[in-house]
Amino acid sequence: MPSSVADGRQGYDGNSLRDTLSMNNQNVSTTDVTYTAGMPKLWNETIDAHRREVRDATLDTTAALVAEHGLRSVTMSQIAEETGIGRATLYKYFSGVEAILVAWHERHVAGHLEYLAEVRDQAGNAAERLEAVLQAYALTSYEHHGTELAALLHRGEHVARAQQQLSDFIRDLLTEGAETGVLRDDVAPDELASYCLHALTAASSLQSKAAVRPLVTVTLGGLQPPRRTRPATTRQRPRKDQHVRKAHPRHPARS
Repeated sequence: MPSSVADGRQGYDGNSLRDTLSMNNQNVSTTDVTYTAGMPKLWNETIDAHRREVRDATLDTTAALVAEHGLRSVTMSQIAEETGIGRATLYKYFSGVEAILVAWHERHVAGHLEYLAEVRDQAGNAAERLEAVLQAYALTSYEHHGTELAALLHRGEHVARAQQQLSDFIRDLLTEGAETGVLRDDVAPDELASYCLHALTAASSLQSKAAVRPLVTVTLGGLQPPRRTRPATTRQRPRKDQHVRKAHPRHPARS
């Protein structure tokens, strides 16, 4: 599962990364101006890899600093120093702290969708896959809420795009379940996907992790196929103990 903000820099060696970036930073800046065409493929790949490394290190460092010190206490100068690059170079990548955090969130969402896809693929039939995905989503909602960072990141166009991607992901599972008869088919899959996401948003306000599972169970209950009721018959059969009176034949008329 994607790591939390607090351990975002895990896996980076600060000293070695700083040395690498300081040696390569000037070369990359010069290369951007001097070489515009005919550059060897290997050199292009080297520059692209370096840029990705700088960008990823910046995202992880910023998220970790915000988690540690708070959003309003982090500056671009502090990010540049902790990442091991120059402040001017940092501004070539991002316009400010908020832009860095938005990019971090977009990467986080992409990783989260990949994780949900892995969870889906490890489960059994359509209903089991949906249950596994909703459980994973609810746990993520429970674990990441109520912070200043979350309040900032859960607004803007990138959030709308992420929500649509997630809705489409769940809709496809609902469609498959309806086609195989294990989930209800009397409501449009898009509407059911919206129902699932809104219902599981409540996980962010739960008091304990143990309460997540019952919430998912209740949500799944609303996705079950409706019971088919037998139509009422107009004729009612007499009870076994009910005596049916037989009409006596009429007496023949006297002549």
